[in-house]
Amino acid sequence: MSNAAMKCEKGFSPASRVTEIKEYYFSRKLREIAALNAEGKDIISLGIGGPDRPPHPDVIETMATEIHNADNHGYQPYTGLPALRDAFARWYRRNYNVSLEPSNEILPLIGSKEGILHVSLAFLNPGDGVLVPNPGYPTYTSVSRLVQAEIFNYDLTGENGWMPDFDALRRLPLERIKLMWVNYPHMPTGAQASQKVFKRLVDFGREHGIVIVNDNPYSFILNDTPQSILQIPGAKDVAIELNSMSKSHNMAGWRVGMLASNPTFIQWILKVKSNIDSGQFKPLMLAAIKGLDASSEWYAEVNSVYKERRLIAEQIMHALRCSFDPEQRGLFLWGRVPDDCPSGEALADRVLEKARVFITPGFIFGSNGEKYIRISLCATEERMAEALTRIKTNLHIN
Repeated sequence: MSNAAMKCEKGFSPASRVTEIKEYYFSRKLREIAALNAEGKDIISLGIGGPDRPPHPDVIETMATEIHNADNHGYQPYTGLPALRDAFARWYRRNYNVSLEPSNEILPLIGSKEGILHVSLAFLNPGDGVLVPNPGYPTYTSVSRLVQAEIFNYDLTGENGWMPDFDALRRLPLERIKLMWVNYPHMPTGAQASQKVFKRLVDFGREHGIVIVNDNPYSFILNDTPQSILQIPGAKDVAIELNSMSKSHNMAGWRVGMLASNPTFIQWILKVKSNIDSGQFKPLMLAAIKGLDASSEWYAEVNSVYKERRLIAEQIMHALRCSFDPEQRGLFLWGRVPDDCPSGEALADRVLEKARVFITPGFIFGSNGEKYIRISLCATEERMAEALTRIKTNLHIN
């Protein structure tokens, strides 16, 4: 009998917060895919949104050079290098026309996913209410449970363009709610908010004393007009924006993100962050600066690849008889399954079994995603074309 089993027999148990969450869906699913590949199944993964191409050459060259500097291996500031904050400020000014003070309105993060935990710990006491979109990024829900907040899901629907229904929001017990998660361009649906919607969100937060957090990692993907909620006058008084280099700069494994807001909010979050991590690796930060200063041609080249892949993803949706909004932005294609298909999960399971192609069922993003599937653009054109051929050959969909 293992030591762990013996301890369980003696009455050891995890904290209640651990029992209230599940292992991340992709963590479990990727183990299943790995096992199938080990059996020789050759699964084509169109599931997770992990960019498969490298960062800008200057990023890699800077890392390779700076890692050999003996002075670059010590602890770094919890607020990141001043030069990194300056680079984030330039990036926001150049691409979003938003002015940020590098010294106190920007906080670099070890990834924006980690930032979701920092923000939640900084603003939510046990029992406080938090607004979470349905469908939405599952981490909003799991982190809210970890901090023992009360989750109030708000519906996003295709009929409403995947935008918040403010009349429905006002029927909730808003006096109990302290934080609202929004995410535009939206994952998983690809919907892009207008400046009008951002203004309504800022006004809503100010009216009801609710902090609005816009999670904004997809604004550069297949999108000629990157937007920020901080473009709204006065937004910094009530809003926080998370951003990331994972998708826009092909740096998912590097773990470089940031958040921006007013100095008071930044200081509260820094109190949490400084007690959790010990800063980022200096060569990594120096390399990230190079990425943030990349020319517009870099983003154009990245998007030219995704445009070609998106065309194949649309053909896959048509082959599966799924409908979709062609105006979607971001790293995925979100489609509604045919009416005669019981669920997105049923279709995804069938595609995996018959065609050996992994696509994501929409239910993992919330109940409003049950009749949907999501296709990632993070596979080569050749692999996506092979996925299309397998689906057409093996599913026999009329």
